[in-house]
Amino acid sequence: MTDPAINALTCPACGGTVEMRAAGYSVTIICQYCSSVLDVANPDVRIIERYEEAARKLTIPLGTRGVLRGVEWEAIGYLGRSEGGSYPWEEYLLFNPYHGYRWLTTDGRGWSFGTMLTAMPRHLSSGVLSVDGESYEAFFQGDAQVDYVLGEFYWRVAVGERVDTADYVRPGAMLSFEGNESERNWTLSELLEPKEIRAFGVDPPRQWPGTGRPPMPHQPSPYRASLKGFFKLGLITMAALIFIIILFGRKGEEQSFAMTLTPGREAVSQTLGPIVLTRPKQAVTISANAPAIDNLWIDIDYALVDRKTQASYEAYGLVEHYSGRDSDGAWTEGSRDKTTKLAIVPAGIYDLVVDASASRWSGSGSTPSADSGWGDSEQAVTLDVRIAPGGFFTSNFVLALIFVLLPFFYLLWRHASFETARRNESDFASSDDDDEDDDE
Repeated sequence: MTDPAINALTCPACGGTVEMRAAGYSVTIICQYCSSVLDVANPDVRIIERYEEAARKLTIPLGTRGVLRGVEWEAIGYLGRSEGGSYPWEEYLLFNPYHGYRWLTTDGRGWSFGTMLTAMPRHLSSGVLSVDGESYEAFFQGDAQVDYVLGEFYWRVAVGERVDTADYVRPGAMLSFEGNESERNWTLSELLEPKEIRAFGVDPPRQWPGTGRPPMPHQPSPYRASLKGFFKLGLITMAALIFIIILFGRKGEEQSFAMTLTPGREAVSQTLGPIVLTRPKQAVTISANAPAIDNLWIDIDYALVDRKTQASYEAYGLVEHYSGRDSDGAWTEGSRDKTTKLAIVPAGIYDLVVDASASRWSGSGSTPSADSGWGDSEQAVTLDVRIAPGGFFTSNFVLALIFVLLPFFYLLWRHASFETARRNESDFASSDDDDEDDDE
């Protein structure tokens, strides 16, 4: 940046030499030695207001230069402001002779780069304004006062000066209004990345969470980008899971046979084969159905035996159905169908060996009891057994889905917590709750 005209003048209050960094632009300058406000708009410098307070030590000393958004700026003025003495914040006036004035503001939680607007924002709806096609929601409304002033300014600033304020926000930006009887100003402030404020030799403050302070009004959620990423990843993963299910979970040609069982008699054994499995690793689905049973259960032991290696893959199934009547009326329990799956069975030629036995519950109460005495007149029941290569494990799909969605829901919870903490700072955050309280 080419140096603007720098003039030196003598403070009439303390005799100190004061440098003007924006000579020809500034209207007032505050002496850095005695904090007196000097009128430099006229050739004869005069004291507007005298202070005995020593100059404050600033985070960014006046005269510091730094590059923001591709332009070199110089800090020429400082304002310490607050809302009636509470909620203090700092504002630094930046100057470049070719680009004019900008503002650096901070309340200790982060830094924003402000540009004064030359046109009024558009009113979209109640509490919503628009600038350059972006909408801003109402967040704060109050007033601001000047508590401390130092450096050069393009207007006659003084301690105690008060204006009405209103702030409207969107993620990453704040639209601010300041006005009184004589003037109305709008400023658009963009939240700076931590690395950007280092251009002025400032270490960026820690931001929410972990600071003990709420988020800034226009601070974007630090979880938003990750949330979108995990959402896309979740959709892709779900699509991949569905594709795998369709590709590997479909069943091959089914084989079946029927077994006749008599409750209370010895187990019946029957073999079905050959069963040819062609994939290197695959699931096998075995289904059992006894459509006519009632107050019966059937224990089923399966063994899928490789004809070549005699390796056996075993499983257990239970078909049961009960009914009765109690004080609450008729009831039923159990299922006449049972599906059993074997996972990761190697390719080969197999026989399915099925050992099954039937038993009967006796009694019509709400809790049946086992009866071990059986007569030869006990009616036989039929068990249908079906086996097919392939199968879909619902539990695996659910676990995979949980694994994918768990980070997403965790980030969603953190994002919601952040937004709740941010919105709770707004002057408009509790309006709905207040309305509910009034209704009560």
